Amino acid sequence: MDLIVIGLLGGLITGISPCILPVLPVIFLTAGAQSARFEGGEGVVPARRSRPYLVIAGLVLSFTLVTLVGSVVLGLLNLPQDIIRWAGIVVLLVIGISLLIPRFEQLLEKPFQWLPRKEVANRGNGFGVGLALGAVFVPCAGPVLAAIIVAGATGQIGAGTVLLTVSFAVGVAVPLLVFALAGRSVVERIRAFRARERGLRIAAGIAMIALAVGLVFNVPQALQRLLPDYTAGLQTELTESDQAERALGLGGLVTDENRDLENCTNGATVLESCGTAPEIRGIDAWLNTPDGAAVTLDELRGKVVLIDFWAYSCINCQRSIPHVVAWDEAYRDAGLQVIGIHSPEYAFEKDSGNVAAGARDFGIEYPVALDNSLATWTAYRNRYWPAHYLIDADGTVRHISFGEGNYAATESMIRELLKDADPDVDLPSATEIEDETPDLGSTTRETFLGSSKDVNYGGADAYRAGERDFAFPEDQPEDTFALDGRWKVETQYATPTEESARIRLNYRAAEVRIVVSGSGSLVLRADGESPRTIIVDGTPRSYSLLDAAEVGTGTLTLEVTPGVNVYSFTFG
Repeated sequence: MDLIVIGLLGGLITGISPCILPVLPVIFLTAGAQSARFEGGEGVVPARRSRPYLVIAGLVLSFTLVTLVGSVVLGLLNLPQDIIRWAGIVVLLVIGISLLIPRFEQLLEKPFQWLPRKEVANRGNGFGVGLALGAVFVPCAGPVLAAIIVAGATGQIGAGTVLLTVSFAVGVAVPLLVFALAGRSVVERIRAFRARERGLRIAAGIAMIALAVGLVFNVPQALQRLLPDYTAGLQTELTESDQAERALGLGGLVTDENRDLENCTNGATVLESCGTAPEIRGIDAWLNTPDGAAVTLDELRGKVVLIDFWAYSCINCQRSIPHVVAWDEAYRDAGLQVIGIHSPEYAFEKDSGNVAAGARDFGIEYPVALDNSLATWTAYRNRYWPAHYLIDADGTVRHISFGEGNYAATESMIRELLKDADPDVDLPSATEIEDETPDLGSTTRETFLGSSKDVNYGGADAYRAGERDFAFPEDQPEDTFALDGRWKVETQYATPTEESARIRLNYRAAEVRIVVSGSGSLVLRADGESPRTIIVDGTPRSYSLLDAAEVGTGTLTLEVTPGVNVYSFTFG
């Protein structure tokens, strides 16, 4: 049951993400476009009412098969890994042309003339369009999809993996089906569309051809780089619980070799010590090395190493790579070795030619390992594209950063480790690559207090699971929280274990709310206001801390009694 719920929710979140935008015009128009039929002359037959369902059914089926078993089948048949994607592009082109040129559609129907005419007329291309879209549909990566891909790549395809994949595909399909039904409804209700069925067919054909051509030249990816992934936080919140980790089988990735990686705090601003870096393994091929020779971490002892997990079609990676390339160019002669671990999300990303072309486009000159079986990805217990692992000259992991952002802190730690390795090194000026991580709004982003979601922690000490004493920093950054007193930090929340525990929040918002549970009280102190007590009793719920007329900045301090579990702050 956990697998079904997590798969459905993960799919639903993906189905409303920016990555589905390129296929929406095709789904909307195809669901309502009419079908041409020739019987002694050109005529137009209304589309089947089932067409939106056929489009989405085809998408679910092909996406499920491509994601789960596509690589396995292509490997057995010894076919190129991106053949399915190109086949989908060709099908979109053919269907698009058939919508533009009715006689071409008639030509396509000829092989099926032996079937009863009732069935041939008005096939509507719905299912075929869905199959093609599923083959080229590249949703935003998230931990749920990562778990499916790892299972497929490592051959661990059991009943649970199939159930998770189907649930995920159905979840993605629900928002798309709503959009498809909306397209059909618009066509049926608006007289102008009913009177211009031919024009609607042409619009649908143009949309399909545009999508196909755009996919050839990676235009949808370029457009998506400009959009914020507003669902990233939801993906993280869904999968960071202990229940989700058990359901996704993520706990099985922990070994003696990588166990200490959990000592690193995601996005920390100071160096940490997280055990010896796992060796790079299971690599199909190397790019940008002499004669394709392998690179090992053992031979790099004495150098500072930055490992970057990426995939060339990953939108988040494409915004991150300019920073990695700049670090390589700036610090290569000072002792930094960057290694790109290309861990594919999809079958077509396993093609070495595709990866090499992507590396050239991004200006990547450092070694790139093709981790097609996700062996190194698994050794590092990784779940994110991109992910950066910073390793010191002794081979110890000192910093981990998942996703976009945190570039200035990562570069600062690169410089610090280079100085540690060679105190006499002459470092260049810091790089000045603009951080293009999308701004998700004008307010502080949602702030979590669980150990796995501490990106907004502004304290001086490391933030990780367990019980210990905290203290407010002298200079707390904007848009962060800090703790004071003794707290126990759990995966999803933090709770004080002694009286006089406090939280200090620097915010930018008009409205601030806190999500808490348990039994106890909060004493709120805001700038220029008298203290206010909030009684907490029961399951997690949201309480208002601030409700102003306009967005502003300020500081809130909360005294929290033992027995209260603090989950998050939200802002509006």
